[in-house]
Amino acid sequence: MIRLQHFPIALLAAAIPFVPAAYAQADGRAAFQSRCSVCHGVDGNGGEHAPTILPALAAKSDDDLAAIVRKGVPAKGMPGFPQLAEDEVKELVAGMRSLQQRRRRGFQPVRQKAKLEDGSEVEGLAIARTSRELQLRTDDQRLVLLRKSGERYRRVTSQANWPAMHGRLDGNRYSELRQITPSNAAGLKVKWVFPVPNSGRLQGTPQVQDGVMYVPSTNSVTALDAGSGAKLWEFSRPPTQGLIGNARSPGNNRSVSIAGDTLFMQTDHAHLLALNRHTGQVLWDTEMADYRKNYNATGSLLAVENLVVAGTAGGEEGVRGFLAAYDQKTGKEVWRFWTVPAKGEPGSETWEGPDMEHGGGPTWLTGSYDPAERTVYWPTGNAGPDFNGDNRKGDNLYTCSILALDVATGKLKWHFQPTPHDEWDWDAVQPVVLVDAPYRGQPRKLLLQANRNGFLYVLDRLNGKMLLAKPLVKKLTWAKEIAPDGRPVMNPNQVPTPEGALICPAVEGAANFFSTSYNPATRLFYVNTLERCAVYTKRSGTTWQAGRAFVGGGGRRDPADKPQKFLRALDIETGAVKWEVPQDGPGDTWTGVLTTAGGVAIFGDDGGALAAADAVTGKRLWSYPFTDSLHTSPMTYMFDGRQSVAMMVGSLVYAFGL
Repeated sequence: MIRLQHFPIALLAAAIPFVPAAYAQADGRAAFQSRCSVCHGVDGNGGEHAPTILPALAAKSDDDLAAIVRKGVPAKGMPGFPQLAEDEVKELVAGMRSLQQRRRRGFQPVRQKAKLEDGSEVEGLAIARTSRELQLRTDDQRLVLLRKSGERYRRVTSQANWPAMHGRLDGNRYSELRQITPSNAAGLKVKWVFPVPNSGRLQGTPQVQDGVMYVPSTNSVTALDAGSGAKLWEFSRPPTQGLIGNARSPGNNRSVSIAGDTLFMQTDHAHLLALNRHTGQVLWDTEMADYRKNYNATGSLLAVENLVVAGTAGGEEGVRGFLAAYDQKTGKEVWRFWTVPAKGEPGSETWEGPDMEHGGGPTWLTGSYDPAERTVYWPTGNAGPDFNGDNRKGDNLYTCSILALDVATGKLKWHFQPTPHDEWDWDAVQPVVLVDAPYRGQPRKLLLQANRNGFLYVLDRLNGKMLLAKPLVKKLTWAKEIAPDGRPVMNPNQVPTPEGALICPAVEGAANFFSTSYNPATRLFYVNTLERCAVYTKRSGTTWQAGRAFVGGGGRRDPADKPQKFLRALDIETGAVKWEVPQDGPGDTWTGVLTTAGGVAIFGDDGGALAAADAVTGKRLWSYPFTDSLHTSPMTYMFDGRQSVAMMVGSLVYAFGL
């Protein structure tokens, strides 16, 4: 009856303690057997017509289960039963809980010794096993990944880690791996696929540490053997009820961050958690902000030095944005920088009007870090309310900005604001890429950003001075150019109006949160760009309320405008497009690019494929089509001496290799 998932039990087991059911006043097993066992089996462990329901029970509340009984899951072929009386629904839920309890009582972890090639032994709990591999958790609570070697085992070797959203603390999705090249990229094949339970459409990037892949989703992390996709553990909490904003969408968490044996993650209601990365055990849980004041979080964090630097979302809900740093061991807050200053503080003079109280400036995308300068670079989001700046006159610092903050204190070193007084929802929350490279004849410490407003910016990251600002796209009408001081030279009639004004780029921006990449060998900056315009409107009378959006207008598509995406390779000294890859598609994907020392650019194609191009020439080399629209960016890692490329698509994780 209840078709919660279509995947085997080994892929769905949830590591959440059982909470006694509020409905469980009776055993309910007879009700379950009479109504559900034909599909799901007498013990709920799967039958001819439907899969096991037992693992998914741990992630569902009694109210959730009751709603599924009544409404069904039409997308997965399960009908609803709205005619059932309340007592019958309660009895069915109680029956499911009793099956869950019996499963937990009956589970006995198996200890196993594995003899290695050198004659030594390793012993621990066998948390996964096939005829080809074995995954153990030893008594010191560490994961050991083994592969069969004749009658014995060997430890996996040669892992290249990917410990943060972009794989590197400098925000540059570039890898030194070089096994995949233009000459062999056409041989890439799917090596394994993992369905992420209860995830919805995923938007994140997997992280890899010592051969273990950590897959983020809303309020959950799943640990996998990165060589096979075998599940090692899962941590999950139910979605927060009553939440507003982007974080309420299933799968919207974009990354975790790893330091040593600790994994850091955020929940939808703006809590920061530290987990033991070998077991999923919670080490501490810190509230960053009160979600009842419209705050949420989508995985914006970076573990650097002894801190976890993290931001929150809520720009469309009128939060007051901030970035904060927390002690990795205790979760205690060390410093906080407010992106909308209080009255009388530096920057407050750039606000005039009551909307400053809920001015936005969220910090929902992961920033970058320069250890030599001990500086955190972080992009900030839109001013609020979106699309109407009548009650917040001025530049509205520090919204739509790039911030350089001292890592130890959170003190502002410098800021750069690409879009002063934002009325188009063109936040600066795009990757900030730190590059050390020759620039116009001298070595420079650079910061690159493909901004949503349609311009490529190159800054000196030591002082924030703008070195270059050139268009990313051809459809760009709002500004004539960027002046030497970094301020846009506006074109007339390019702000939202009650009647609507056609403006380019569209609300989605010429670029967005998806990854960009600078390759030091080609000296090119790779960006997936969008050519699109929109009709921008504004409305008056917007007031902030808890639990409500704080938006003063919007941008609708122009029926006469055909959108198109291009992968572009840009010269950072001139802004010139060296080559581009046109893409056929609807222009609604949110996917980026990865480059490698092997000379390939691997990117999400707007036609719904993962693709590879020659990083020097742009020649297409390979593609793999998906059936879902792409909302994530590719990453790469080394496992057991072989390079893999992974990407999350829909509710699945795909791993590719040669």
